[in-house]
Amino acid sequence: MRGTRTLEETERTVAEHLAGMPLDLAALAALQNLHRAAAAVRRRLEQTALREADLSWTAFVVLWTLWLDGPRESRDVAAEVGVSRATLSGVAATLERRGLLLRRPAPADRRLAIFEVTDAGGRLVDDLLPGVNATESAAVSCLDDAEKDALGVLLHRVVLGLPRAT
Repeated sequence: MRGTRTLEETERTVAEHLAGMPLDLAALAALQNLHRAAAAVRRRLEQTALREADLSWTAFVVLWTLWLDGPRESRDVAAEVGVSRATLSGVAATLERRGLLLRRPAPADRRLAIFEVTDAGGRLVDDLLPGVNATESAAVSCLDDAEKDALGVLLHRVVLGLPRAT
C-alpha cells in the first residue's frame, strides 16, 4: 500500500490515466485544485482556530450564517451552508446541546425548524473570527493583494456560473 502522494505526483498520475480521453483537462485540474485547496483550508481551520472551541467547519459556518442573518428556516440554512438537511440536523443538535443555537418549529410548517444563534453562540463567533481570519490570511499569504482579489473574483464567477439545483 502506498502512502500519501505529493500534489505533483497526483497530477502526473491523473494526466497519465486520462491521456487521450476527450475531457476538458483544464477544467478538471482547476476544480480538483479548488477542492484540494478548500479541503486543506478547512482542515487547517479545524486544527487551529476552531480546535479550542471544538467546532467543525460546518458548525462554525452554521453559527456564522445565523449570526449574520438572524433566525432562518432549516432548509434555508442547509442551502446557505451547502449541506444536506440531514447533516444540518445533526450539526444543529450538537450546537443546541451546547447552548449555541436555538431551534423552534416553523409556524407555517411544523416539519421545518427555525434556527437562531444564542447570545453564547454569537459571542463564540465574535471570539473565533480573529483566529479564523488569521488562518484565512495565512492560507493566501503566498498571493499578493491583486492575486487575492483576482482569485476572489474568479471563484465568485464560478459560483455564479453554476446552475441552481431544483
